[in-house]
Amino acid sequence: MQQVPRGTFQAIIERHGADKYTKGFGCLELLTAQVFGHLSGSRSLRELETAYNAHPTQHYHLGTGPIRRSTLADACAHRMPIVFEELASRLMATAHRTVRRSMQAGLLLLDSTSLTLKGRGYDAWTQSQRTRHTQGLKLHVLYDHGTGTPVMQEITAANVNDVTQGARMPLRRGETYVFDKGYCDYAWWARFDAHQAFFITRLKRNARVARVEARAIPEADRTTILDDAVVRFSNPSPRGGRGHRYTAPVRRITVDRPDKPTPLVLITNDLTRPAADIAAGYKTRWQIELFFKWIKQNLKIKTFYGRSENAVRIQILCALIAYLLVALYRQAHTTGISMLRVLNRLHAGLFQRPDSDDAMDRRRRERQRTLEAIQPRLFT
Repeated sequence: MQQVPRGTFQAIIERHGADKYTKGFGCLELLTAQVFGHLSGSRSLRELETAYNAHPTQHYHLGTGPIRRSTLADACAHRMPIVFEELASRLMATAHRTVRRSMQAGLLLLDSTSLTLKGRGYDAWTQSQRTRHTQGLKLHVLYDHGTGTPVMQEITAANVNDVTQGARMPLRRGETYVFDKGYCDYAWWARFDAHQAFFITRLKRNARVARVEARAIPEADRTTILDDAVVRFSNPSPRGGRGHRYTAPVRRITVDRPDKPTPLVLITNDLTRPAADIAAGYKTRWQIELFFKWIKQNLKIKTFYGRSENAVRIQILCALIAYLLVALYRQAHTTGISMLRVLNRLHAGLFQRPDSDDAMDRRRRERQRTLEAIQPRLFT
């Protein structure tokens, strides 16, 4: 929790008036309890209350006190999610700046995952926004492959289209964005050229393109790269009468997939990078799928402490905050081991303070040496 910028968080709280009429259990206390719930794997408010209150002597050091499940349930239902959203954005920027490896251009992965919310308490606010496939909320994430941390997030209703949300994302010059073919929007793709950014995605089977020129494939890549060509979109007015106005040349790369009956057809506006690097870049898209799998398996975003939309949003945001805190802790103390092992270590000693324990051990050994110098041992 030392990685939480207390001053910034308090400024966010005061700007939104989020702690008004809270009577002692404010946003910081709720954040601490939620992070503890995620890291300890507490499955219910009762379990969270029991585990947290089992360490009363440590609450002072966290700046909190004992919690009650009724107070916690009320806080989840009425605190402002925007406060935790802004804190998550601040921590994402910190992690991105602190953990990022040195590289000339980043590789950013864009995708979303659905969170199913059905049944009593959920249907009242999710049923009207359900789709054919799911009912609940959708978490959109922009994930930095180099740091292994998200850099942007948005929680929307389940019926919000991925490409609609993706088009709202600011583009950074020189960055490469990787996403699947669900983000097919030619007008949006044209904005990448305007911002001097790059994209890598799959080409839909019904997309019409005109071949401009073929590009040579290096001998070492011919077993993997089947075709490399510069093309243009040949249908300026696709179905529905919406012109895409994307007339710039793009690159179509066909990649062999030995385990699939059909090859993988990629499209990108990067005309200089080797085709094998483009294919490897798209392959890294699987990392964001693993990220979604990790947080669903190891943090509490499949079962919730409250059934209101407010409570669910706060718990999802606190899960992202917990992930970022673990990532920052891993970078500062345990570089070289996986996030899961770091989480397991934290789970085993959430209220243990390693620095204090080391200081006590040093003082104990110093007292032992002093006593041995004053009084020699009787037996050797």
